[in-house]
Amino acid sequence: MKAVFDGASVRCGRDGQALYDQGGFGRREGESLRLAPQEAIYLLQRGKIEIEGFDLDRFLAVFAEQPDVVRSFLVYRDIRERGYAVQTGPHDFRVFKRGQRPGTGESLYLVRVLSERDPIRFSELMEEVTTAHNMRKLYLLAVVDDEDELTYYEIKIQNLPAIPAAVQFPPIGGVFAGRSVMAKIPPGSPFEQAWFGSRLDEARLLFSPLETFYLAGIDVLSITADEKKVSAEEIFSRAVESDSEFLHKSKVYADLRGRGYIPKTGYKFGHHFRVYSGGKAHSEMLVHAMETGAGMPMSTISRSVRLAHSVKKKMLFACVYTTGIQYIEFARIKL
Repeated sequence: MKAVFDGASVRCGRDGQALYDQGGFGRREGESLRLAPQEAIYLLQRGKIEIEGFDLDRFLAVFAEQPDVVRSFLVYRDIRERGYAVQTGPHDFRVFKRGQRPGTGESLYLVRVLSERDPIRFSELMEEVTTAHNMRKLYLLAVVDDEDELTYYEIKIQNLPAIPAAVQFPPIGGVFAGRSVMAKIPPGSPFEQAWFGSRLDEARLLFSPLETFYLAGIDVLSITADEKKVSAEEIFSRAVESDSEFLHKSKVYADLRGRGYIPKTGYKFGHHFRVYSGGKAHSEMLVHAMETGAGMPMSTISRSVRLAHSVKKKMLFACVYTTGIQYIEFARIKL
């Protein structure tokens, strides 16, 4: 089948309609068919079209300075070879349910193509995931590594359901003990039932800076120093001196506690929190707090998802906004 390259896309004549009708390739424009570069490379490689003045090598050379084109072609080819019809846009690709195609079927996935070195901007990602959700599509990242191998991640907005909490806390007093706060609380107290603090001895609990700030914020814990009550601002300033991430961590911690979850340090897993729910003995989630506008390399996220999967936990990133906390789950999948 003859085709012509116009510098941006490849156009087939009237006989190109068969490519659209049978395989969902391209977009109809009157009596002709317009193919995106990724589609044209795929069809040219398989001998389905002939582009005037170009063989495969020469056509690929046109995009030598555009690594995104070749990268997205690798994803396009992989998805096609898995039995899906694919169409460019919105995002990078729309992927149809198996056995369906453009014009007669319904798309299942919206796919964004990235390299392993691309940064993830969580505010932008949230917008795209929300768009996909509103369109009732699943949102995927297709990541191409430096050896041109592909990994797919499904990205979801997680609206964590609230868990009823029956524990009532009595008011207590405490004093600073290094970075922690010490309070005289006997074993079996409501605080230990809700997994607050670590026991120093039979008579005393130590609260971490996050626990301290949270309990002071809900008017349960009051701290005295030099016979004066310490304000919430002083507690916060003291914590920030040794933890530059305390601001957004404290907001996520308070949000999780407010929903009835139990966040504990996720240091051993390289993240801010491991999170328990419903009185379960093992944590179900790893949560990393992200300040507004923050980003993270895709390679770092990949390591996080792999580790979470290996310990049978979900990997969530908590994005802090002025309107609240949004949780985004990354999960590696196979198409």
